[in-house]
Amino acid sequence: MSRVGNKIIIVPEGVKVDIADDNTVTVTGSKGTLVRQFSPLINIDLDGNEIKVSRTSEQKSVKQLHGTTRALLANMIEGVHNGYEKTLEIVGIGYRAQMKGDKLVLNVGFSHQVEIEGEEGVKIETPNQTKIKVSGISKERVGEIAARIRAVKKPEPYKGKGIKYANERIIRKEGKTAGKK
Repeated sequence: MSRVGNKIIIVPEGVKVDIADDNTVTVTGSKGTLVRQFSPLINIDLDGNEIKVSRTSEQKSVKQLHGTTRALLANMIEGVHNGYEKTLEIVGIGYRAQMKGDKLVLNVGFSHQVEIEGEEGVKIETPNQTKIKVSGISKERVGEIAARIRAVKKPEPYKGKGIKYANERIIRKEGKTAGKK
């Protein structure tokens, strides 16, 4: 039995949810609008300001969709109400980031600059040269862009140089001199 899928979603004030017959859910809030079509094997019922997600059968594949559908729907509501933000930090001498139009330009120790295109609905900012903020209403898109930026130069375990999430802890290794006697 899905514990996540059985939780009721409370729709906050100022968020409007429309459910079509083909299980297409449109969520509108102060930050924007998100639309997603869910499987017809899952029932989505709107009652006042509460949404209940239930499944049509007890098959394994339907059970798997149950919790996922509820989580995606809750993330949509949270996104249009508050939005999502990920912060990345750049560690390393001479490593920096800057915005040129809607492109993020990274100087992270390569012989060339790395440019990352922004997407519609996702905002990339650089408050200073070593911080990058990725924000938007879709948790999936914000996480994807942040992961793509981090993948340009992942933090290495010896000095910690690279691009890391703000709350990420890099596990350090000792250098070669640690084993000498």
